[in-house]
Amino acid sequence: MRADVRRWLHHRTYSASAWQPADVLAAKRRAGCTISVVLPALDEERTVGAIVAALRTWLIEDHPLIDELVVMDSGSTDRTAAVAARAGARVVHVDTVLPEHGRVPGKGEALWKSLAVTTGDLVVFVDADLVAFDPRFVVGLVGPLLADPGVGYVKGLYDRPLDTPEGLVPSGGGRVTELLARPLLNAWWPELAGFVQPLSGEYAGRRALLESVPFVSGYGVELGLLVDILEEAGVDAMAQVDLGTRRHGHQPDAALGRMAGQILQTALARRPSAGPSSAELLQFLGSGDGIEAVNWDVGVLERPPMRSVRAAEQHRRGA
Repeated sequence: MRADVRRWLHHRTYSASAWQPADVLAAKRRAGCTISVVLPALDEERTVGAIVAALRTWLIEDHPLIDELVVMDSGSTDRTAAVAARAGARVVHVDTVLPEHGRVPGKGEALWKSLAVTTGDLVVFVDADLVAFDPRFVVGLVGPLLADPGVGYVKGLYDRPLDTPEGLVPSGGGRVTELLARPLLNAWWPELAGFVQPLSGEYAGRRALLESVPFVSGYGVELGLLVDILEEAGVDAMAQVDLGTRRHGHQPDAALGRMAGQILQTALARRPSAGPSSAELLQFLGSGDGIEAVNWDVGVLERPPMRSVRAAEQHRRGA
């Protein structure tokens, strides 16, 4: 493992259990800042209501940490908007925001437009398809931002159980992460290799930083933000926090393929133009003591065409 990544993992990896709502609320008041929570949603009537209700009860009524709770509806055809509003969120339809810029489909569009309709100094993004949602996610994500002014962007990491026909497997989620995003980051942006869940949908940032970088319209938004914030603020302004366990619906392989295509296009548009790519791959495995980092050499060698080998051998014998 690179020494800088090892230092970053030690210095910028936190646990959500380190922060209690009352302590984070006190830190927020000392800082004099406001917090907006945004849920991008498309046809999530089954889960969005419970998430909104949990956030409103625990972090608005019991512990007034959240100042704005907004659901960005990307054109749902089900009852997502009605369910979210009834649970206590302000629902904003994406098409009504910045109409002069037109409409682009995708999650990243909803996140980008949310910056135009919210005012919080800190902005927290939470996916709307989570099952058994824990509002401590938000506490953990804003904790590092309030504790250290040098931190500008915080990603969530978590155990990610995989639902299978045989039941719930303790781990195995994150297929696009392991097969595409992690190899890309390790090869072209090795400073970011320490992010356990680079594509996680739960993250938070300072508004000033989020408004200084572009947002990719589709599923490439998470990888794009990592790379662009690295360029804008440096890796030490970035952190990750262990949120425990995250459960959500899993998509079929064909849908994951389309997601991977958008992530690949995002990476290709940002690919460093000079220098060789790294041949190391840092992976993270679950263990009895938590998460174990394992480094692999994934470098490859290329052999020449056999015809050229034979020609060289014949030339040597003739000589």
